[in-house]
Amino acid sequence: MDNKIRFAGLIPARYASSRFPGKPLADIGGMTMIERVYRQALKALDKVAVATDDERIAKAVKAFGGNVVMTSDLHRSGTDRICEAYHKLGWDVDVVINIQGDEPFIDPRQINSLKECFEAPTTDIATLARVYNKDGGFEGLFDPNLVKLVRDDSGNALYFSRSIIPYVRSYEWKEWLEHATFLTHVGMYAYRANVLDEITKLPQSSLELAESLEQLRWLQNGYRIKVAITDIPTIGIDTPEDLENARKLVNND
Repeated sequence: MDNKIRFAGLIPARYASSRFPGKPLADIGGMTMIERVYRQALKALDKVAVATDDERIAKAVKAFGGNVVMTSDLHRSGTDRICEAYHKLGWDVDVVINIQGDEPFIDPRQINSLKECFEAPTTDIATLARVYNKDGGFEGLFDPNLVKLVRDDSGNALYFSRSIIPYVRSYEWKEWLEHATFLTHVGMYAYRANVLDEITKLPQSSLELAESLEQLRWLQNGYRIKVAITDIPTIGIDTPEDLENARKLVNND
């Protein structure tokens, strides 16, 4: 990889959440979730910071010696929060990586996969996907919360959808899993710094509004999203039940 490319990681973290208030500060095996994410990110990046709109999260990050920046509480997306934080920090980097704050076991190899996408000078944005596990059955693939995508032969995203893509025309749906490879999205992004500035100024697009997927705004405006494939499982914490499972995982380990 070209060592001249300079990377930094930003972790957006909000306290307010309809399903799980205070999630970033949840304890997992004696360590807050946000600290676990932070320490995992540091295994792949020299520069890491938490971007938050809440003083309680900021205090917790400072307590473990982490870097934190306060951002507005009016942002509509994590991307907007990342952009503000990047400018406030004044980092001189080429690529900014948006790391989900509710992935306490994020694998550094996934971050490195995103970094490798920028070996191609045409990459504007990078993200991850995994091959859908057939054991989940067709019903699992049909879940609209599981975002599907298709790529071109160079590994760039053609489209993201909550619907099943591709449609397998020659077979009944019960046979689709045997006749096509389906990719599901892993929601971590990396952006060239100049592109991050540009995409946060774009108005919402028609496809984004239809599917409620922010990345369609970028595609619809002509940005190239490189998609790396990962086979590493991730454990996102969306509910208190997810948190209990994460605690069990740590205790068993």
